[in-house]
Amino acid sequence: MTTFDRLDAEIIGRLERNGRIGVAQLASDLGVSRNTIQARMTRLEESGVLRGFRPELDLSAIGLPVQAHISLEVDQRMLSETIERLHDVPEVLEARTQAGREDLVVLVAAHSVGDIQRIALDLVNVAGVKHTDTTLIINTVIPYRVWPLLDRHTSTKGWGRSTPPPR
Repeated sequence: MTTFDRLDAEIIGRLERNGRIGVAQLASDLGVSRNTIQARMTRLEESGVLRGFRPELDLSAIGLPVQAHISLEVDQRMLSETIERLHDVPEVLEARTQAGREDLVVLVAAHSVGDIQRIALDLVNVAGVKHTDTTLIINTVIPYRVWPLLDRHTSTKGWGRSTPPPR
């Protein structure tokens, strides 16, 4: 586990709000040197904490307004094979293993509810899948975020060894 302090949290929080912010702007906003920001970002990337930068899409704007979670009950002996097969389904945005009756929960996007039904039927026909349960997503009221958690997690941690936090 890598050390993670308040400066790291502030960097990630600002990147979460604006993934296109530059190193120089981060340094200026946070009152530290550009080299400090670059070194921190490099350390966060190399340690696996910061895994990349991706565009955030409004899928409705490109004709994919319907999303659903499809939970899959899977024959445990075929879990790895089933996961591999999910990579071949273009509508699958994300898949996570979980504890409970269903073994995987899959996030999918489509252009219609009928298309969601087709995807669910395709998934139930994947080798190893015993059962599916589909839940339509009506609206995302809190999009994926990490800042509030990082803010709480680092509220009592320092700002690094040599630079006090800005006031």
